[in-house]
Amino acid sequence: MRILFLGAPGAGKGTQCKRLAAKLNLPHLSSGDLLREAVKAGTPAGVSAKEFMDKGVLVPDEVLIKMFGEKLGSPACKGGYILDGFPRNLAQAKSLDELLGSLNSNLSTVINLEVDDSLLTERICGRWTCSNKACAAVYHVKFAPPKAEGKCDVCGSDLSQRADDKEELVKARLNTYREQTEPLIDYYTQKKVLVTIQGEGDQDVIFNNILQSLKVTA
Repeated sequence: MRILFLGAPGAGKGTQCKRLAAKLNLPHLSSGDLLREAVKAGTPAGVSAKEFMDKGVLVPDEVLIKMFGEKLGSPACKGGYILDGFPRNLAQAKSLDELLGSLNSNLSTVINLEVDDSLLTERICGRWTCSNKACAAVYHVKFAPPKAEGKCDVCGSDLSQRADDKEELVKARLNTYREQTEPLIDYYTQKKVLVTIQGEGDQDVIFNNILQSLKVTA
């Protein structure tokens, strides 16, 4: 299976992608993780990306596509993969289509997690993450609080909040999603590969609905 997850910030893409990757034994590919991996490995795309990252500017689409090409064309992805956080706009989606075409491949399913904006804001603003990058456990002050305030249950490290998880910045992130990424819903609907899943409620129920949409036994 070659799966792409869509959804606004806070929709739960990362959580469901990780569960699905473990269930199907497929690589979970997020753009951020791939960037760090490519830079660390010193791949051609990683070297190019590092030049932009060192300057504190966004990595251009052509470099991102080159990086995904290195990964998607590798033996690790021969049996399928799960894309998370890329593409983010129509230009990237069309470039991804060209890349997949060059690999004689295509996306089999695009899963859109649909969540109301008010809940998205509540989810994001209450989210805290373990500061230990080797752990990176995620908590929420309302939905999944740590046993000890400000401390990770797993490793005991301090919890921290992303700078852009503050309410005023969350609204800007959601506006950017609506303007740039939401048009991909229509794009993949026209390609007849999009499935919309209700992203509100119990995480196990959401996951089982995803499995049903993929015709995978729970």
